[in-house]
Amino acid sequence: MPPETVRAALAAAARRLEPVSATPRLDAELLMAHALGRSRDAMLLAALDDPAPPAFADLVARREAGEPVAYITGTRAFWTIDLGVTPAVLIPRPDSETLIEAAVDHFARAGRAPASVIDLGTGSGALLLAALAEWPEALGLGIDRSPAALAVAAANAGRLGMGARARFAEGDWTRAGWADALGRFDLLLCNPPYVESDAALARDVMEHEPHGALFAGADGLDDYRRLAPAIPRLIAPGGMAAIEIGHRQAAVVSALLAAEGAVPTVRRDLGGRDRCIIVAAEAS
Repeated sequence: MPPETVRAALAAAARRLEPVSATPRLDAELLMAHALGRSRDAMLLAALDDPAPPAFADLVARREAGEPVAYITGTRAFWTIDLGVTPAVLIPRPDSETLIEAAVDHFARAGRAPASVIDLGTGSGALLLAALAEWPEALGLGIDRSPAALAVAAANAGRLGMGARARFAEGDWTRAGWADALGRFDLLLCNPPYVESDAALARDVMEHEPHGALFAGADGLDDYRRLAPAIPRLIAPGGMAAIEIGHRQAAVVSALLAAEGAVPTVRRDLGGRDRCIIVAAEAS
């Protein structure tokens, strides 16, 4: 009996993953590409009739048990870069690219590039490193309270050739004075925890992703309350902040920032949902 082909194995895996994934075919393709050691595009173009690798079955079983694809493969694409991810960090989502889009638009209108970038709660380094990829002359600082997350971010910076431009430091905005010595930055990026503590999330998220990067008190606003007083003080003249929000949080987070003297605006993601708050500082 001839060995099962990649094509047939993908079809069978997609059927198995339908009960646990909203994107079963994509999950199967990403896992197969990982098992083959090839890019997904290369696999689809040239490997569909090759024998399926034996390791593929184990990868599918892990996904069927609820483990996220990004943790199985150890990688996640974000903006224009590929990132290493582990269970120590939140898996970057496409919706978070809205923050980078907002920054690109802001600095295009300003006719300049940001020279300095800070990413609060950097996790894998996704936002910071995406910004540094967009503006090759910029320098960046990623802050996180998790040493394990900082190690992932630093490894990503090195892998992407940005080790000399990105530095990472432990920081915790629940502590008084946490921002006092940071200075000001042309671009501030932040994707804080914003999920209500009793929210029902997908099984793969609840069982595998770090809860400290997800949950922010009973109303999901604890971290915004702590961050809001510092945000205006961290933005350089002519700079901006882009802060991710849950799609029902725009009004209250805007009010928190307005109380600190900021003039917030809301930007929607590609799905038309409120996704980030923008705060622009006047040029000097």
